[in-house]
Amino acid sequence: MTRIYFLFLTMLAFTSNATAENESLAQQLEAYKAKSTAAASESKKAAYEEGVRAVVRAGIVASAKQVGDQAPDFTLTNASGEEVTLSTMLKDGPVVLTWYRGGWCPYCNLTLRALQQKLPEFQAAGAQLLALTPELPDNSLSTSEKNGLEFQVLTDLNHKIAKEYGTLFNLTPEVARLYKEAFNLQQYNGDDAKDNELPLAATYIIDKDGTIQWAFLDADYRNRAEPTDIVAALKAL
Repeated sequence: MTRIYFLFLTMLAFTSNATAENESLAQQLEAYKAKSTAAASESKKAAYEEGVRAVVRAGIVASAKQVGDQAPDFTLTNASGEEVTLSTMLKDGPVVLTWYRGGWCPYCNLTLRALQQKLPEFQAAGAQLLALTPELPDNSLSTSEKNGLEFQVLTDLNHKIAKEYGTLFNLTPEVARLYKEAFNLQQYNGDDAKDNELPLAATYIIDKDGTIQWAFLDADYRNRAEPTDIVAALKAL
């Protein structure tokens, strides 16, 4: 039943596209949250809420890279097997750097689609969009194709870059158990990956000199950077 429930929730995130185009990302996320919460058992809801509180207690949001910090450079592989280097991209202008947990995450899929819709505005402001995921390249390619993404999606294998940015956190044992019953993170991230680690759904704007100029960091995986806020921040650079 757990796997069927997970697949049901994932499908919810891909419905009502016409309506979603007229809503903010926050509205879409809140609507999905309401549907998924209504469908969940009390024990499951309690487990996920405790998972969020655990991230808050761990202080990840405060210890992660912040505005004014220098963004660690990196080279990672995209879904086509090509290497992409942050510092090389920055030569052409600012970079919007965002993490998503994986194609299994309905909140991430809604976010990716919303970012894609705003991509022309990011580009008009002179910026490029770059998404990092712990998923293996084959899985990230599937996510890219599924969402019609026209920006780079890079595999951060074993969370190497998430660790450098300080965005990595540990799942509580109960949440890790629920995830394993539903889909098993190692199926997406590789056998060598730990099944209790995920990155925050963080978003940064990095200026040409490598300085972080804007940041969205939240302990709650259901909250994401609003694309219109990203556009406004880019225009303010």
